[in-house]
Amino acid sequence: MTPAFWWPFLAVLFFLGVLLKVYLLAAFAVMLAVVSALARWWQKRSLVGVTYRRFPYYRRGFPGEKVQLRLEAENHKFLPLSWLFVKDLWPWAVGPEDEALLSPTHIEDLAELINLFSLRWYERTRRNYTLLFRKRGVYRLGPARLESGDLFGIFEQVDASGPVDYLTVFPKPLPLEALNLPADDPFGDRRSLRRLYEDASQPMGVRDYHPEDDFRHVHWPATAHTGELQVKVYQPVSARVMVVCLNVSTFEYYWQGVDPALLEHMVSATASLVQRALEEGYRVGLLSNGCLAHADQSFLVPPGRSPQQLSKLLETLAGVTPFVTAPFETVLTKESPKLPYGARLYVLTAINTPKLNATLLRMHSHGRRVNLLTFSRLPPPKIPGIHTVHAPFYG
Repeated sequence: MTPAFWWPFLAVLFFLGVLLKVYLLAAFAVMLAVVSALARWWQKRSLVGVTYRRFPYYRRGFPGEKVQLRLEAENHKFLPLSWLFVKDLWPWAVGPEDEALLSPTHIEDLAELINLFSLRWYERTRRNYTLLFRKRGVYRLGPARLESGDLFGIFEQVDASGPVDYLTVFPKPLPLEALNLPADDPFGDRRSLRRLYEDASQPMGVRDYHPEDDFRHVHWPATAHTGELQVKVYQPVSARVMVVCLNVSTFEYYWQGVDPALLEHMVSATASLVQRALEEGYRVGLLSNGCLAHADQSFLVPPGRSPQQLSKLLETLAGVTPFVTAPFETVLTKESPKLPYGARLYVLTAINTPKLNATLLRMHSHGRRVNLLTFSRLPPPKIPGIHTVHAPFYG
């Protein structure tokens, strides 16, 4: 019976009881009216001052780890709640260890964690769960849907704007041996850790031209003044910067789809490289043509060596999705000028297109040091001046 019909019905019932002198019927109508008014008043205030919160012991972790979670429902008012029904949207990938606690939904990989509470005045109730991190990603918990109502169960109140939280599952790093990289020197520059490079943006003088000098560095005004070829001398800088560049495309054309296993393998390989590079003393950054979770742009994490850099890089890799914003070579060309001079670029890709190879060769000719790690099944063509490692992935 709808509320619009409820009150006219009680009024008719009351007047019939009075006119027919059936006072018991009139009293029954009055009693129902009082109960209905009380129930309506209770229903409107049922969710006022009610909070529902999640307290995971850790919000970040690696696949296979277990995390304790505490759910807390609290009633901050004098009016008690005989029932509070909570439906909490929950990804399977970070769900409770006991999967039977989740109820399936029509959305793939998304379930509901359902709880029923009974809260007296100013009472707090807790429930404890053990979560299992199953798969890399950034996962949103919620929003929670809270349902309650009056003591008699006549009317219901719904609030679907419950709190939202996020859990991050880092990629699991691979051993360097699985990438065909030597564990003692994965970057091939053990002998040149103190090597100095000239920063073309910081000229400091001129000198006589030598046959091995780049002709682009000729200082023409000084050459005209002295009558002999003069070249610019640049400020030397220490090159201990690495930017790991990840191509999330697993096929040459986007309409061919995505190979999820290959993408996860490349993300794990990237995690291994950034972790090892930080251990080797590099300032490490990250560049990719893929979108992050809950975003629609490619990303660039500036190089750094702070204590939080590894956590920042792993958290970024956790959010990498297969959605490509632009061709990888386009992203490299666009973002390369923003990178520090002398930075080593470590490129990871599953496809080796002629455009990408030409871009890498052009970057090398402009003074960039480029390493290439390819996961394609076919060996890549040789690119002059670029150290290439072939680590085919067969799934």
